[in-house]
Amino acid sequence: MEPTCFYWQHHELGPVLGVGLTAELKLDHQFDQTLVQDFMAAHKGHYIFGYLSYDLKNSFEALASENPEKLNFPALHFWVPESLYQLKEKPSLIWGLAQQENQDLAQKFLDLFEDKNSRISANFQARTTKNRYVDQFEKLKNALQRGDIYEVNYCQEFHIENHELANPVGLFGRLSELTKAPHAAFLQTNDHVVLCASPERFMQKKGPLLRSEPIKGTAPRSEDKAQDQQIATALQNNPKERAENIMIVDLVRNDLSQIAAKDSVKVDELCEIYSFETVHQMISKISCQIDNSVGFTDILKACFPMGSMTGAPKIAAMQHIEAHEDFKRGLYSGSIGLMEPNGDFDFNVVIRSLLYNRKTQYLSCAVGSAITIGANAEDEYQECLLKAEKLIHGLR
Repeated sequence: MEPTCFYWQHHELGPVLGVGLTAELKLDHQFDQTLVQDFMAAHKGHYIFGYLSYDLKNSFEALASENPEKLNFPALHFWVPESLYQLKEKPSLIWGLAQQENQDLAQKFLDLFEDKNSRISANFQARTTKNRYVDQFEKLKNALQRGDIYEVNYCQEFHIENHELANPVGLFGRLSELTKAPHAAFLQTNDHVVLCASPERFMQKKGPLLRSEPIKGTAPRSEDKAQDQQIATALQNNPKERAENIMIVDLVRNDLSQIAAKDSVKVDELCEIYSFETVHQMISKISCQIDNSVGFTDILKACFPMGSMTGAPKIAAMQHIEAHEDFKRGLYSGSIGLMEPNGDFDFNVVIRSLLYNRKTQYLSCAVGSAITIGANAEDEYQECLLKAEKLIHGLR
């Protein structure tokens, strides 16, 4: 098998790269708690990389995913690399096999990463027309007005068919340079490639501390410093954006309360503005304490998928997502992460990403926004385009 490579931006050691494959667990449809727990136990003391599809929701609740599927990612994929490298000027082995072949692959990754000439040469097509987007938006607004839901994350897909993705590592290097996203990730297997420029953390565990950092609220950057500050201030004081964010904070607090030690759930930051290379984001941080009896699968069952990508109430929001979106989310709005030998982990939210099926040569970019009672279709549509801009236009 071709070695699996994984690049993880947000790590105490800086960017790290896993090369090779020692063991893996792949679930194509349903979540199997026993299989996951056994895999984690068998490889305790190792680094474990992996991802979780949004559609694992169907294993946790009485839900389904019947929309068109073009990417065909597994529902869950975890693997143990042969070698783990810290990426500086040259790759430095920090764990695993000191194998020349893997060292050479890590160096090749760095060399390709620095090649900024890689481009997407074709045009993305919208799966959902603007007219249909507005029509589905109004139906979701009706559900909000009836009180069926209070907030829903409505997404759409842009795609390219029959496209050869030349030098995806170099393309990821350009994407990283454009976005400087703190939770970026790259992975490549025999079947798939992921270029993820995520600014959002789903869940981090450090010892007994569990933290989630949902994003709700987006505004563009300006090259004019005074105007840029005005945009950031306007975002922080925007009643609609604050309401969206606070609804998700309440949802995350409720999720965490199912597994948290008594009275330990707290909001560490509420509606703070973080400025990234291309956008301002409103981020809140919620944490709790857990004891040793709470395992990784318990956390997933309580908190996945993340509320920032569903809405509230979570189950009703996911039902409306399925009814009104035009594509199966799959890995989009799922999570990619790294588990440490001591059991700590860090998982992102798969947004601002290019997802690619190597065999069918299908390339996908999905984006979305939160809809509340005060939203209007044109603003939300434009927010989607803003989020997609660097992915669709910035890499040509």
